[in-house]
Amino acid sequence: MNAIRRPIQSICCMGEVMIELVNGRDGNIAQGVAGDTYNTAVYMKRALKDADVTVSYCTALGTDPYSETIRAELTGYGLDTSCIETRADKIPGLYAVDTDDEGERSFTYWRSDAAVRTLFQAPCEVTFDKLAQFDLIYLSGISMAILSPAIRAQLIDFIATFRAGGGTFAYDSNYRPRLWDSQATAQAVNTQMWKLSDISLPSIDDEMELFGDDTESAVLDRLDSFGVSTGALKRGAEGPLDLAGNVVAENLNSVEKVIDSTAAGDSFNAGYLAAYIQGQSTQHQMEAGHNLAAKVITYPGAIIPD
Repeated sequence: MNAIRRPIQSICCMGEVMIELVNGRDGNIAQGVAGDTYNTAVYMKRALKDADVTVSYCTALGTDPYSETIRAELTGYGLDTSCIETRADKIPGLYAVDTDDEGERSFTYWRSDAAVRTLFQAPCEVTFDKLAQFDLIYLSGISMAILSPAIRAQLIDFIATFRAGGGTFAYDSNYRPRLWDSQATAQAVNTQMWKLSDISLPSIDDEMELFGDDTESAVLDRLDSFGVSTGALKRGAEGPLDLAGNVVAENLNSVEKVIDSTAAGDSFNAGYLAAYIQGQSTQHQMEAGHNLAAKVITYPGAIIPD
């Protein structure tokens, strides 16, 4: 028997938040703060500003100036920071973004010794018991890839227990091949996560690259075989597909000029989840996700002005 899901009044987004360097076309570099689940947390907090819902971010940071910059950004966006692990001997990851004339971005990363890779390792103050207090936990394939295999396995066990206790789990595979030791490992972990997810937010490109699916139908059939039924398949400009197959997305905004596609999927997830949490219809969930992403990609960088 499936557990009865408790009302969602507290959310924890978990993963890596980094220093972002955006290489402008004028030769100047702008510094920011970004990361896939962090981006989602910021946009979800904005979308839920009038709701009685707390949005927290769980990660690990150092005590250096860049870690303090990240903490200040989190606080400035109204995110709860009580689930941040502090490692005095570590620093946050860093990445640079280069964008071509079509708005497509490429990334260069420096993150191999980032503090977040020690999350949930002893000695730790942010424990799985602390995460169990939340009503919804959201993480991604990047969140899983940066953890050690042993901690990753413990997290999977925790998510299963969390759901059995009435918690809701949302997931996006967000596949980045360089973060995984092998494609086979990534497939195995993501298969487990899809089977656990209550709300699934895959991207068609990621799923086809990771699992080798040749068609959209193959992606949908595989996800269905995992028991995935709630959520949306992101397809960029084509618009999302309801994974239950019952609703067609309508009222979707189009974009004449993509400036920067950074955080397109992350912002979709935020819009979709915020609408879900507020009890809105599946149609509105997909519309909210797509239209937020359509707005985000008309600005440079991951986090656009409010």
